[in-house]
Amino acid sequence: MTETTIVSGVASRYAGALFELALDAGVVDEVGTALDGFDRLVKESPDLARLVRSPVFAAEEQLRAVGAVLDRAGIGGLAANLIKLAAQNRRLFVVPDMIRGYRALVAVHRGEATADVVSAEPLSETQVSALKDALRGVTGGKDVKLESSVDPSLIGGLIVKIGSRMIDTSLKTKLTSLKVALKEVR
Repeated sequence: MTETTIVSGVASRYAGALFELALDAGVVDEVGTALDGFDRLVKESPDLARLVRSPVFAAEEQLRAVGAVLDRAGIGGLAANLIKLAAQNRRLFVVPDMIRGYRALVAVHRGEATADVVSAEPLSETQVSALKDALRGVTGGKDVKLESSVDPSLIGGLIVKIGSRMIDTSLKTKLTSLKVALKEVR
């Protein structure tokens, strides 16, 4: 069994338990907002990201530090309890996967599809709307939630992953294909 499988299994169990608790308590959106807030903090702070990922810190240190961060950010309730439990059980490194798992469960519950989109530069509202419309046709009319990120090395175009499908229209990929084709011509 690979490490990715183990992490996915742990993350899936935590995310599933959190989703069930949130659903029973009627706080699915509130928990999602709190998790998104923590996820944003991890992405914005290299120190917090290091704390979350590093096995060097003892569980007590992680719990104390994460507790302070959550209090300062105003994150409480079920989301804070999950993050603290993960720290206590030395599973803090799995929290980003737990958050993705929770988002996926919410999307399934709502009948939405989630698409990961990587672009060379941030997408405008018009581009986001057009992309959602195009993907709605691919998903059989489901609402599509976009998880966007930017990778300037793409030069132009998009990489879209939705379910098991991946569509790569990036200029970087097209140039690489052209380079390979030109080498074969020689």
